[in-house]
Amino acid sequence: MKAIPAPDFGIARAACRRPVAVLTLAGTLLAALCAVLAGADPAAAHAALTASDPKDGAVVATAPKQVTLTFSEQIAVGENAIRVLEPSGKRADTGEIREIGENGAIVYGVGLHSGLPDGTYTVAWQAVSADSHPVSGAFTFSIGAPSETTVALPEQTAGGGVVGALYGIARYASYAGFILLVGGAAFILACWPRGVRVRPLQRLVVHGWVTLTAGTLAMLLLRSPYTTTGSLGDAFDLTGLGLVLETKTGAALVSRLLLLGAAALFVAVLFGTYARGDDTGTSTSTDTSTDTSTSTSTSTADAERSEEGRTGRKDLAFGLAVGGTVVAAGIAATWALSEHASTGIQPGIAMPVDVLHLLAVAAWLGGLAALLTALYRGPAIERTAVRKFSSVALGSVVVLAVTGLYQSWRQVGSWSALTGTAYGQLLVLKVGLVVVLLGVAWISRRWTAQLAEVPADDTPAPGKAAKSDSGKPSRKKAAAKPAGGDVERAGQLARQRAAVATAQRKKERDADPQRSGLRRSVLTETGVAVVLLAVTTVLTSTEPGRTEEEAGAGRSAAAAPAGGPAELKLPFDTGGENGKGTLLLTLDPARSGANELHIWASAPDGKPLDAPEVKASFTLEDKQIGPLPVTPDRISAGHWSAAGVQVPMPGDWQLKVTVRTSDFDQTTVKKNVKIG
Repeated sequence: MKAIPAPDFGIARAACRRPVAVLTLAGTLLAALCAVLAGADPAAAHAALTASDPKDGAVVATAPKQVTLTFSEQIAVGENAIRVLEPSGKRADTGEIREIGENGAIVYGVGLHSGLPDGTYTVAWQAVSADSHPVSGAFTFSIGAPSETTVALPEQTAGGGVVGALYGIARYASYAGFILLVGGAAFILACWPRGVRVRPLQRLVVHGWVTLTAGTLAMLLLRSPYTTTGSLGDAFDLTGLGLVLETKTGAALVSRLLLLGAAALFVAVLFGTYARGDDTGTSTSTDTSTDTSTSTSTSTADAERSEEGRTGRKDLAFGLAVGGTVVAAGIAATWALSEHASTGIQPGIAMPVDVLHLLAVAAWLGGLAALLTALYRGPAIERTAVRKFSSVALGSVVVLAVTGLYQSWRQVGSWSALTGTAYGQLLVLKVGLVVVLLGVAWISRRWTAQLAEVPADDTPAPGKAAKSDSGKPSRKKAAAKPAGGDVERAGQLARQRAAVATAQRKKERDADPQRSGLRRSVLTETGVAVVLLAVTTVLTSTEPGRTEEEAGAGRSAAAAPAGGPAELKLPFDTGGENGKGTLLLTLDPARSGANELHIWASAPDGKPLDAPEVKASFTLEDKQIGPLPVTPDRISAGHWSAAGVQVPMPGDWQLKVTVRTSDFDQTTVKKNVKIG
């Protein structure tokens, strides 16, 4: 067996020297879209604060021992993740954060110091949701009564600012690089093996690898300030970087970098050993003998070596396809294991589905970019290659449809979330762009069907010697090699002839109306794909519709008012003469905070009963708050009123009313009242 040559890293390096014009234009569009997206408000993340104790805006009679926060899904909290600040700005919490949730509830609490003064307190919190996105917020509550506070609520949410914009651009670049790397390589191996020697395609794949690597490194460095301080200067803080490496996202980014090392070896072999495969097995005999037996023996050996070379190249192509698929799936898994698919319902199914979705996107859109590059920058591509890609694209669309439907159901969950949440609206926009892309692809398929077949271009790769019809280097040309000062002139003539031949081939290629139509439709497809990728990137950092609706429902239920003034009727009997009657009470608006209490007392005959004394109290037994006494003022016979009755928080309060009808006769009646 003939030894397979070592990988040619020189070709891969040469492929990086000049950008493809089409890719430069696409990169400019990507940067412009990223700039537009960076100017928008940061997208909501996926863990939401659903409840707190005390509630936002609550007024409590006495200082609580701790402040608790309830979230919609698991979060990661660090030092100072929950801060409670006094009206003066001084820290009121102990700094010790504990997870206290039970029965699957995600609840975190921080203890408070004793002896806290009355006034308005600010609770500021910041954490990282399970799908890697930072979350933050702030709210206030009051002890005793509201007061002025010197604490300003943070204006910038987590993940915003310059760092958030740069992190979003790096995320976008990573997706784009993955698509170009995987899709470009798949296009060469599955659709157009001859394209492995086309320099613009080599540059496309290598640029994809470089873009993905640079984006991953940028995300790793920006991760710490992105989830904590928001300061760009902290990007090179080794302490913060060390903390990032301990997180799920940090591990995923490092794993991606390791897999990119394997991808670099794949690219080197693809554009080195595999690209030279057509030249393996050839020989350069210098024997000019006309002996028949010698000639026959040489021809047989050449045929055997040629067959051996073709077999070795097929084996290498199979190995590259298998190895490349494994590496591509591994890189896709670094997203699935750290973002959307890793949280929510059915993560065990969602993660492999997400990997398939990403691979299908890369095969379709990356192959589309490779086809566009071949049509504009490469030699005339065969119709069979275009048809093969059309089949690959169709299969990718089927996979995308199936996996996309599952992901949509998992992330949205209802029709109301599809139209009433940011995630659902972006998903509708994405589906619309896919429909447009499929429409343009249908036009491309029609142009493909009209293409005339072109012969394979047998022009040798740069640096390869010209061959005679027998496949051996031409001795005639070698003998005609100029010497001395004619060498430079001969080189110039050769370059001129090559330039003329290239221009002629380009002219003939551009004169083909079918290929011109195909180039225009593929260029339109690529433009739509660029916008589609931008929407997809924003979608990955937006709170899923299902989560947003569930969190909103939880917040609404917790903050829902009681439905207007509460009204109660309480019969009473003090036991003395004229001691029977009925109390009618109204509490307006029956919410936490200030309320107005009215009490009317009436005798059995319906006439006002003017009792010497009426008083009331409120008690919230499950929170051990109260009794909070209320002494209403007499307004008229049988009517008492108290304004500004402070009910510190919502709940089922027990209302007790004491009625005295004489110096010795009195009673206390009680009833629960729902206060929102």
